Amino acid sequence: MFRNLIVLLTLCLTVASIGMAQVQQTKGNYVDKFRQMDEIWPTANSYRTAGGEPGHEYWQQRADYKINVTLDEKKHRIEGNVEITYHNNSPDTLRFLWVQLDQNRFNKNSMQHKTATYNAPDSLKGFDGSPARLSLGQLRQQQLMEDRDFGFEINNVSQGGNELKHTVVGTKMRVDLPMPLKSGESTSFAVDYAFNIIESDVMGGRGGYEHFPDDEIDGGGYLYEMSQWYPRMGAYTDYEAWTAKEFLGSGEFTQEFGNFDVTLTVPADHVVAATGELQNMNDVMTSEQLERWEEAKTAVRPVYIVTMEEAIENEKEGTNDTKTWHFAAENVRDFAWASSRKFAWDAKGYDQGGSVRPHVMAMSYFPKEGGELWEKYSTEVVIHTMEVYSRVSFEYPYPVAISVNGPVGGMEYPMITFNGPRTILNDDGTRTYTMAEKEFLIGVVIHEVGHFYFPMIVNSDERQWTWMDEGLNSYLDGVAGREWDYDWANSEPSDIIDYMKSQNQVPIMTQSDSVLRLGPNAYTKPATSLNILREVILGRDLFDFAFKEYSRRWMFKRPTPSDFFRTMEEASGVDLDWFWRGWYYTTDHVDISLDHIYQMRMDTKDPDIDFGRRRDENNMKPKSLYVTRNEEEGMRSWVQRNRDVRDFHDENDQFTVTNKERNEYIDFLDGLDPRERREFERAVDEDKNYYVLEFSNQGGLVMPILIEFTFTDGSTEFMNIPAEIWRRNHLSVKKLFVFDKEVERVELDPDWYTADTNVENNHYPRRIIPSRIEAYKASPRTGLKRRNVMHDMKTELKEPKNENR
Repeated sequence: MFRNLIVLLTLCLTVASIGMAQVQQTKGNYVDKFRQMDEIWPTANSYRTAGGEPGHEYWQQRADYKINVTLDEKKHRIEGNVEITYHNNSPDTLRFLWVQLDQNRFNKNSMQHKTATYNAPDSLKGFDGSPARLSLGQLRQQQLMEDRDFGFEINNVSQGGNELKHTVVGTKMRVDLPMPLKSGESTSFAVDYAFNIIESDVMGGRGGYEHFPDDEIDGGGYLYEMSQWYPRMGAYTDYEAWTAKEFLGSGEFTQEFGNFDVTLTVPADHVVAATGELQNMNDVMTSEQLERWEEAKTAVRPVYIVTMEEAIENEKEGTNDTKTWHFAAENVRDFAWASSRKFAWDAKGYDQGGSVRPHVMAMSYFPKEGGELWEKYSTEVVIHTMEVYSRVSFEYPYPVAISVNGPVGGMEYPMITFNGPRTILNDDGTRTYTMAEKEFLIGVVIHEVGHFYFPMIVNSDERQWTWMDEGLNSYLDGVAGREWDYDWANSEPSDIIDYMKSQNQVPIMTQSDSVLRLGPNAYTKPATSLNILREVILGRDLFDFAFKEYSRRWMFKRPTPSDFFRTMEEASGVDLDWFWRGWYYTTDHVDISLDHIYQMRMDTKDPDIDFGRRRDENNMKPKSLYVTRNEEEGMRSWVQRNRDVRDFHDENDQFTVTNKERNEYIDFLDGLDPRERREFERAVDEDKNYYVLEFSNQGGLVMPILIEFTFTDGSTEFMNIPAEIWRRNHLSVKKLFVFDKEVERVELDPDWYTADTNVENNHYPRRIIPSRIEAYKASPRTGLKRRNVMHDMKTELKEPKNENR
């Protein structure tokens, strides 16, 4: 209770003024957190409307591919050719084309390699300080780049048998056209190429090969995950023309949709997974495997197409023979594949329903190292993810959905994902998995399969805006994870608090390669913001409708950030400019402080009542220390000892009521019209509890104020005050609340819905902060290790275990 905060609430003018917080701004420093975003967003045009949807003249380019390549397992090398048919749907005439050569990122002369920085200790102090560190993995990477050339080898670029002039610029190649390509026309050209495949564990990246030295086959086994493996068209857009950004690793890809016809020649004992539908099943699968395939279409649980026993048997042999797998994919923006003799392959049909793709085949490919973990969960999680994403966005339009286990921890392409978690080989030869591995597998499969929708269908520009696919998808994988009964923890407000209040950050709206901390900036923060937008600001109905509308509008098209922002506002019917500005364009954080609470009662205007109240309130003030000490010592004042000297003022005080005040009260009542008198007398009779709460915005990010009142009778009441309360003053506001009951305590955001970075200033009265303390024994100073050379010289030298070191 707040008995020490009681003040008087005067009728009419005083009550009205409390609801109007006075703007406390210093001249010249006014900041409008609710300023409209039209000043920043691109001007609407016939390509992209002010409502965030494709305009009536929207266009995008198209590129179709016919690819034939061979995987040389002995050399870890790809050789082949690609024929590209490019369709110019833009209103412009093009005199040259840009092609992406993403493998060039791994070349020792690449911009990524040249601009890589070294994470040294904060201060290198010479020989007296701690030494700098270089991992054995870094040494191995340096040596591998010295010993082998990586990046595309462009052997020929031609059109109709004639060589085309071409110029390689880092991870891009300009192809000069013999004739300008006019609007509405198309052109075809061919590229003969090759490249050495990177070892994924050494070089990183989003693909490569993994070596299994303990496999029984001579030299050990290999598993290949092939991505960015063919020269592919750069994007030409209405908002940027040719995408000119170098591929530096963080900013992913900006691509065009098209059809793919792909033949992959691999060792004959390999099993291949790829984007698209397999066209020559009868050539690459046994009759028994074909029967299993038919069974899997209607199975309740996944059916092995290639069993684990068959996969393990493959590890024991090798072959010089080859087999060609033929795949076709329609209207996709990329193509990836995986190949290994180690693969087991399971599948299960998913009856999606609807008219777009009623039946989808969900599949997983994994070696024995994946074990029971993959057998139980991978394909089932693929289907679960499609169920959730199709409900919140649009029906899955492709025939297959694949999860592959390999060296890449998590990466997505149309219809196929690469996912990393595996079982643990124990000393007794058995394989088990931890809860952490299980959660990782479920979470990463949901996340990567979710990318089938964003950005593989809603084709955002990943090179520029990582958050548009990773952030949106992280929000959605949180939805799907919770519906699986698992919290992937990518969008809970509490997950982002440390990052939000840190100094080492940039706004979400930062180009991908310039982001300081990609995980929280591109994944967690935007996911959290959307979670808050749904659950706290808009509510599920408005948010879900708007998000589905955005998804529907931009299927197989290329949205920009402003298209997303505008669609969410238009479809929800809510002005959210303040939200986008704060969360996406600044590094402000949420910290709303409850600074003061004033408890007030309505004056009755009747002096015989109000003057008595004021006397009681005045008597609540602490006595003078002198008076208290005098009373403790039994001292009596002069007047107390000589009562005959008392006069009128000793018997009355400033709270004594006179007829003058009584007459003023009568005049006040007589001056009210009947309606006013009824309203006033009702307020007096009800004698409600009036509270003014004073808030300050410590973090800078304006947000709704979530308040839970607890009353003296133990009941509670929760209120969500919209963020617009800050519209006239983003620094501090006051708000009047009126209750029948008396308030005992107040807490802001009691369930941590808004990512408030300091919950300790959310309580009134302030709470004691719980913490812990641990006793410890002081240790000697650390630094250079003190060596006991005299003693250490007595140590017996060990025999090395590896004689071939």
